[in-house]
Amino acid sequence: MYQIAICDDEKEQVHITEQMLAQYLESHPKADFRVDRFDNADALLNLIADEAYLPDLILMDIYMPDKLGIEAAKELRQMGNHCRLVFLTTSREHALDAFEVEASQYLVKPLVEEKLFPLLDRLLTEMQEERKRYVLLRIDSAVQRVAVDDIIYCEAQGKLQYLHLADGSQCMMRVTMAKLVEMLEPYSEFMRVGVAYLVNMEHIESVGKQEIRMDTGKKIYPPRNACQMVRERYFAYYCGE
Repeated sequence: MYQIAICDDEKEQVHITEQMLAQYLESHPKADFRVDRFDNADALLNLIADEAYLPDLILMDIYMPDKLGIEAAKELRQMGNHCRLVFLTTSREHALDAFEVEASQYLVKPLVEEKLFPLLDRLLTEMQEERKRYVLLRIDSAVQRVAVDDIIYCEAQGKLQYLHLADGSQCMMRVTMAKLVEMLEPYSEFMRVGVAYLVNMEHIESVGKQEIRMDTGKKIYPPRNACQMVRERYFAYYCGE
C-alpha cells in the first residue's frame, strides 16, 4: 500500500481532491493507496522529520498561509526525502520553481480527471517498479527505506547486525542474521558468507583465495572452508547461472 498526502489549507479543495482519488480507486481495482489530509505544511513536515510518516506521494497546494508549497518542498528535500511531489495551484507563477525541487507535475486547479488520472497511472507504476528494489528496515529504532543497490554488506556482531552502505555510513539493526537473510532473499545478488557476513555481489571487486575485496576497499575474510564456495557462487552469479 502507498501513502498519499494531501496538503492544502482549503477544506473544499481537499474534499474535491479526496473525491477524485476515491474515484480513481473505484476505476482502478488494482491500485492500493491510503490518503491522509494535512491543512498546513509544517504539520506534514514535522511528522516526516520525526520519521513518523513516510508518504510516497504528496499533493501540495502552492499557496498556503503558513508557508509556500515551494518552501515546504525545499525543506522536504533538505531532509533527504525524495518522495514524489505534485503541486496544485490556481496559478502558473511558480511553475519553474517546481522543477528545482524535483516536482513530478504541476497541476492547475480545478483538478480534472483527464489530467489527474493519467498522472496517477504513471506515478503509481513508477513507485511500484522502484519499490521492488527497496526494503523497509528498522534501523536505530526507526523504520527506514533502504535501496537494495546501496547495501554493500552486513556484518553480524553478537545479536546486532551492522549494515554498511554505499555512502560510507554504517547502520545498526537489532535483528538476527537469519531474519535479514530472509528479508533479502528475493534479491539474488546477496550471498551469505559464513555466519557473520551477508555480501552484495554487485559490490565485489575481486575474490581471492583468502579474502573478498569490496569496491569500497573493505576486505572480508571468509572461513577457510567457505572460500571455494564463495568463488563458485560469485562466478555462477556473473555467468547468469
